[in-house]
Amino acid sequence: MTTVQLEYIVAVDTYRSFVTAAEKCFVTQPTLSMQIQKLEDELGAKLFDRSKLPVVPTEIGTAVIAQARIIIKENARIREIITDQKKEVQGILKVGIIPTLAPYLLPRIITGFIKKYPKVKLEIWEYSTEQIIQLLKQEQLDCGILATPLNNAHLEEHPMFYESFVVYAAKNHKLHEKKYVIADELEIKDVWLLNEGHCMRNQVLNICHEKFTMGDHKNLEYNTGSVETLKRMVELNDGYTILPELSLQDLSAKQMNMVRFFKAPEPVREISLVTHRYFIKQAVIEAFKKEILANIPDKMKNKKTRKIIDIKR
Repeated sequence: MTTVQLEYIVAVDTYRSFVTAAEKCFVTQPTLSMQIQKLEDELGAKLFDRSKLPVVPTEIGTAVIAQARIIIKENARIREIITDQKKEVQGILKVGIIPTLAPYLLPRIITGFIKKYPKVKLEIWEYSTEQIIQLLKQEQLDCGILATPLNNAHLEEHPMFYESFVVYAAKNHKLHEKKYVIADELEIKDVWLLNEGHCMRNQVLNICHEKFTMGDHKNLEYNTGSVETLKRMVELNDGYTILPELSLQDLSAKQMNMVRFFKAPEPVREISLVTHRYFIKQAVIEAFKKEILANIPDKMKNKKTRKIIDIKR
């Protein structure tokens, strides 16, 4: 049994295809298949059901692959120990981040991080919460930046800051007349929402304490995954939306006049750096987290007098 063989079975389990697994491992399919066959012969057990498409692991294969993932991680830790001893922050860091946070957080940190750590290559993707969770489990991402708590036993959450939600109301809406907003005053029929699949949509609905379908209240059903589009819909139409606080940083004075904050306890989303429970690359992940925290206002690091809004309905 070799580490390479273990990497091959993990790749097949991840991509559920011998062809794709071979491409990702930079070998030919016959080479990958031959090595897996050798491992199966050595173990005396079939690890994959090749009669099904996509290919799936057998019952015993599932257990073996789970152990293989642990062995590969522990093997990688040896290199990490050497790196830590040398006090070097280097290597590839694969990060997933939710779209409602990426455009407001990443510009603050990327340039500074790359200058401080020139031996690190950042690979960043915008994904939904569910996609990030799945990719972390499959070890295709090193860490994720997303709203928590997730309550997932396979993942480790490292809370970093607490981002307030604010109301963004059209000038002719009654919320625009208020100095501060109370959640019970929100009328769900007037709100512009992100589409299904965004955890922030669920958080907005949880703030409003109601279930809601856009078509029940409007003659228009508009689906968007963009916070910026929500702002424009309010500015050019009517109603209101709820925005994350970091999205306010580039607003004009005229736009800031449309912002209304909540009375305490403010509703917030907890933003965490999330890793697999048995994560590696500890030094570079810690450096990335440190850079984020250095660029976040201190008031966002305190959750006192704030109410964390659940990401699930």
